Amino acid sequence: MINALFLRFFKTLGIRNNLDGTIIRWGAMSKPSIGGITFYIMFLLSLASYSILFEPAQDAYQLGFVGLLLSSGTGFLIGLADDAYNTKPWLKFGVQLLSGIILISTGISIHIFSSDLLNYTVTLFWVVGIMNSINMLDNMDGITSIVSIGIILNTIYIIIYNNDILNMHLLVLIGVLASLIAFLRFNWHPSKMYMGDTGSQFLGVFLATMGIIYFWNDPYSSEAPATGKLLAGTIMTFILPILDTTVVVVNRLSAGRSPFVGGKDHTTHSLAILGLSDSQVSFVFVGLALLSLLMNVLIEEFIGEWNYSASIFFCSYFVILLSFFFYTTRNKKIKSRGRLREIKLSQEETSSVQN
Repeated sequence: MINALFLRFFKTLGIRNNLDGTIIRWGAMSKPSIGGITFYIMFLLSLASYSILFEPAQDAYQLGFVGLLLSSGTGFLIGLADDAYNTKPWLKFGVQLLSGIILISTGISIHIFSSDLLNYTVTLFWVVGIMNSINMLDNMDGITSIVSIGIILNTIYIIIYNNDILNMHLLVLIGVLASLIAFLRFNWHPSKMYMGDTGSQFLGVFLATMGIIYFWNDPYSSEAPATGKLLAGTIMTFILPILDTTVVVVNRLSAGRSPFVGGKDHTTHSLAILGLSDSQVSFVFVGLALLSLLMNVLIEEFIGEWNYSASIFFCSYFVILLSFFFYTTRNKKIKSRGRLREIKLSQEETSSVQN
């Protein structure tokens, strides 16, 4: 209902055409970027509903609650400003750092090293990295929503597996999950709206926070878990944004281009160039997201004591996927087909601008 209402009244928010009419995204049509506002509204409603539905818990998450609220709000505001005014990259990066600093100052940080300085540095890198990864994945209809749904389902599984159903974060995760599923109705190809930076920046800091709490730190283990297990669970959960960002950054740097300048060279684009339709690319990502959930089930249900065999298995899975996407983005024949696809899209863009 909220998405339909916004779609009726906000027709131009976040439309990012250049002056010459060139459209930056993969598709040939510009659409309003308003879906992220709904995510944030549902996030706030879920937080507010917790104290109504449950007895507020007096636990260590109280200060973390403030950190989650402030950092998510900061990400939402810079995304909204970017959609409305196309802010400078350095300002966006500074606010992303601020989101990480807020989390650290409220007790939410990665704890895998003996040095606090190293832990804080990795935390900042993680928060900024995930915020940019989620933003970069928002390049084709439905992809970022699917990836975010997959990460949230992994987190919900961990919480329910440990029988922590009265956890405040569970209700918030379900609320954001519901908003993403509803958004897919408008964002599935051919989409009617995008989430924009408003949505990707909010989701980035929100998902990064959940990753710190439930995967990097493992709050349910009475003993210090093996570092390999923590890394495997984290990487399997966030494997799609990690793969896409790694492939894009390496390819752009090797070609002498800035990794921060947008382009049609993402893992999603390479699948489309191989001949898949936009909807089929989305279904491939649905499958990969479900496979990441299966990997976490394997880690929790079937691997008791972490060993080298488990490390080799999960590393091999990651390397195979990474190698496949590198191949599809660097193969000369596939790149040639990609240039032909870009010419076709450019012609469609010109036609849409003239219309």
